[in-house]
Amino acid sequence: MSEGSVQHQQPAVPVLEGQQLDEFLGAVPERGQWRYRPRRVGMVWRSKAFRAGAVITVLALCGLVILALVRQQTGTEGFLVGLGLAVLPVPLLMAAFRWLDRVEPGPWRNLLFAFSWGACAAALVAIIANSFATRWIATATADPASADTLGATLVAPVVEESAKAIAVLLIFLFRRRQFGGIVDGIVVAGFTATGFAFTENILYLGNAFGEDQQLGTTGFASVTAGTFFVRVVMSPFAHPLFTVLSGIGFGIAALGGARHRVRRVVLPLVGLVLAMGMHALWNGSSAFGPYGFYLVYGVFMMPSFGLVTWLAIWSRQRELRTLSTELPVYAAAGWLAPAEPLALASMRARGMARDMARHWNGHPDRARGKAAARAVAEYESFATSLAMLRRRARHDGAGKDFALREQELLHHLWQRREIAGPALTYAAHAAGRLRAHRPPVPPPFPRQYPRGGPPPQPQQLPAPHRHYGGPNPYMDDGGRRTPPPA
Repeated sequence: MSEGSVQHQQPAVPVLEGQQLDEFLGAVPERGQWRYRPRRVGMVWRSKAFRAGAVITVLALCGLVILALVRQQTGTEGFLVGLGLAVLPVPLLMAAFRWLDRVEPGPWRNLLFAFSWGACAAALVAIIANSFATRWIATATADPASADTLGATLVAPVVEESAKAIAVLLIFLFRRRQFGGIVDGIVVAGFTATGFAFTENILYLGNAFGEDQQLGTTGFASVTAGTFFVRVVMSPFAHPLFTVLSGIGFGIAALGGARHRVRRVVLPLVGLVLAMGMHALWNGSSAFGPYGFYLVYGVFMMPSFGLVTWLAIWSRQRELRTLSTELPVYAAAGWLAPAEPLALASMRARGMARDMARHWNGHPDRARGKAAARAVAEYESFATSLAMLRRRARHDGAGKDFALREQELLHHLWQRREIAGPALTYAAHAAGRLRAHRPPVPPPFPRQYPRGGPPPQPQQLPAPHRHYGGPNPYMDDGGRRTPPPA
């Protein structure tokens, strides 16, 4: 067969039951149509630049106000000392949550928004509301000493956890495609609480430094050293742990899909109530005696931290298992190599594939190596999104834009397969993934056939007879021309 007679065809798309043939006969949408259009709520608000500018402006104004309030309470010198000490745990916490989100990393803009909301907007709401509530309780009870205790135990948990949960709610509502499960809820909530704790630590450490200046105490016996040890060394995870409970509620609600409307409302509220309760117990630990703090810390906080950590790691492993369950159907259709689903389901194999692409054939050009590694990383991200999309469609039904989104993701994979395919196949062999048990291909829609009846088999429909750029789909790893897939 001559070279010009070879047709550039892509493999057939493994469709879900209920999809129509004409959904796959159209061409992949143009680049400007790869993202969904926002709802028609006005021409100005539809502008992404306007919405981004409005969000940045609001957060910046909140940041300026909170900066002025904290500086007024701590003084300039106390503010600088508190800022220098409070920033120490922030990179560690952000790196831990980002590590947890390695399977399907969320965009940095969402995480930076969450951190900024916690550090600026939520902290501003908390300072104003807590101060007002404490003054009102002191006036109503004529007991300023008990007003501080009641405010910290009853008012502060409700106000602070509600303010932090708003960031998770906004991303859950307006970035729904990027909020797909428990891990996403934990990561967004963790970044929000990290920002809130950062601002709060500046205030507490700055006030402690001012108190040391008045008393003349220095060294390990100072109030600043004690505050730093309790808030930064012993319990940097306290605020993230509280808010993560709200994030878990939103994450489980996201797993339920659009059909379970009651679950989408009740579960986030349950998580918020649990976050408030844990926060109240932590703030009120002094009521249990002189050793109440250590009692709550050892008996309740540390086991809760271990349980949430286990849940987060288990959820991440569940996401990896989803890849090994959902992607083989695309490998059977020819979109992926047979070994790729096994490599994509292993974080170790993913890293080996990126390293292999970066040092491909020992090429001395670092720029090309970085570009190859970036292509493999993007391939892994798109493949993960494809598996999560198919899982949601199987459990919650294929939405109106399922076919469009699937074609878009497959197109992205096809453009990068010349580099990513061999790298992932190599990683699957090097990591020993090919000796692992390969799970069977799941039925398309287990909830849409009568109980007791056999599941329908995946259909094989032809994809469009148009090649959309990228590598030649009929060249094998050695550059030899191969026949198109059946």
